[in-house]
Amino acid sequence: MGLNCLVFLFELSLGTNGLASFTSKFGVVPAALTSQPNITEYGTIFSSMFLHAGWAHLIGNMWFLFIFGDNVEDRFGHLFYLLVYLITGVGAAMTQTLIDPHSEIAMIGASGAISGVLGAYLVFYPSATVEALLPLGVVSRIVNVPAVLFLLLWFGMQLIPGIGSLGSIGKEGEAGGVAFWAHVGGFVAGVAIAIVAGAFRKRENIW
Repeated sequence: MGLNCLVFLFELSLGTNGLASFTSKFGVVPAALTSQPNITEYGTIFSSMFLHAGWAHLIGNMWFLFIFGDNVEDRFGHLFYLLVYLITGVGAAMTQTLIDPHSEIAMIGASGAISGVLGAYLVFYPSATVEALLPLGVVSRIVNVPAVLFLLLWFGMQLIPGIGSLGSIGKEGEAGGVAFWAHVGGFVAGVAIAIVAGAFRKRENIW
């Protein structure tokens, strides 16, 4: 969270023109990654995980990481938690790239890696509850929602629009937006890693 915030503060210092050039250089551009793969382009997979397009983008991502990340970190340990973050971020970027390999839009944001954290949380803490703000007309109420329900609903909200976007891939007039398939790929990677790690530690009697 600290690194994401520090990088964002640096972004703010660049100004509008400088920021556009910076995100284009350090964000993942699927077309560049597939047409001219090299160490620089592969490096953008990692740098893109710490870039954000604005305050709302940053705050939304950090809020989810704050809520779910500490519990997952407790289960994995500090170092392996960082590795999981990076690995699921790679899975997120590659999923979006495989789905839309000709896109020339730079993909940035920690949400793909954070999706992996959510996937791991689902495996480790399915019986936990999450406090959610439920809007009821002019009044809102905080309610406890089962984590499994909350996370599966969230996953569905990524998967369904992602499937809907398949028809527009490769068409002219492409514009930036939410990389739904990155979220899907990151989440699935997080689930897979948590299942494998859980099975290994159970076999070795670590837990």
